[in-house]
Amino acid sequence: MKSVFFSRFFILLPWVLIVIIMIDIDSKRTIRAPVAGRTGRTQRTARTAGAPGVGGTHNQSALPIIYAITPTYTRPVQKAELTRLAHAFRQVPRFHWIVVEDSTARTELVARFLARCGVPYTHLHVFTPRRFKRAGMPRATEQRNVALAWLRQHRSRRDTGVVFFADDDNTYSLELFEEMRSTRGVSVWPVGFVGGRAYERPLVSGGKVVGWYTGWRPDRPFATDMAGFAVNLQVILANPRAQFKRRGSQPGMQESDFLKQITKVTELEPKANNCTRVLVWHTRTEKPHLANEPKHRKDTVVIEV
Repeated sequence: MKSVFFSRFFILLPWVLIVIIMIDIDSKRTIRAPVAGRTGRTQRTARTAGAPGVGGTHNQSALPIIYAITPTYTRPVQKAELTRLAHAFRQVPRFHWIVVEDSTARTELVARFLARCGVPYTHLHVFTPRRFKRAGMPRATEQRNVALAWLRQHRSRRDTGVVFFADDDNTYSLELFEEMRSTRGVSVWPVGFVGGRAYERPLVSGGKVVGWYTGWRPDRPFATDMAGFAVNLQVILANPRAQFKRRGSQPGMQESDFLKQITKVTELEPKANNCTRVLVWHTRTEKPHLANEPKHRKDTVVIEV
């Protein structure tokens, strides 16, 4: 009997050990599983919090608002230009678009577009007198000044923000808006495809602007393009008479004439890696070829282009 018992015992022993080991492994998995889940959630939260353009509502509400001023006028490519800008602006947190038409009234095309563009906006208009629409005259002067007047009327010392002149014939990197958001006074950076060169930029030494790399009028006090600077909202409010000049200002000189009223070259804040990166380009949409467009509408359907 004993021999039979021991023989059966040794036969069953390995199977008993296997069952015990399996139970032990399974219990360890059960204990570790919740810990692994918490680590995964923590990692995902950290990645989300650090992602550009993503964050909690509380964090975004602390950001200064970027006020982008865009003069625009009726032409075949107007809606196409505004559409390109809207796709970029829609991705920028805390952004307010001030669109100013060169018109005696708000046009239906721009009003409809802005209502559906998905960007917080203000729609203004002012007509440029015909005597100022000659070749060689500065453009969009009245429109930019109306936008500045709106800011001074509707914003106060309690508001934080940055003002940027975003013409509708430029292309903007999203990085540019993160660069300008920390502007304390007036910030500057390079602009691509201006002045007959691949780019123009401020020259920086020791963190200060000391000159300008430009192909046109390097003697200008501020040899920058309209898309090459941003101004803290409080600087605009603190200088209520600062505006773009119509009288005595030459084409290409309005930027310099305006900046002289609110800052000095030594006070400029270089952005975009000490002005060594191009984050905005003066691209201009190609003028469409419409030689075959009939003078009188022949299509029975009205299509907005």
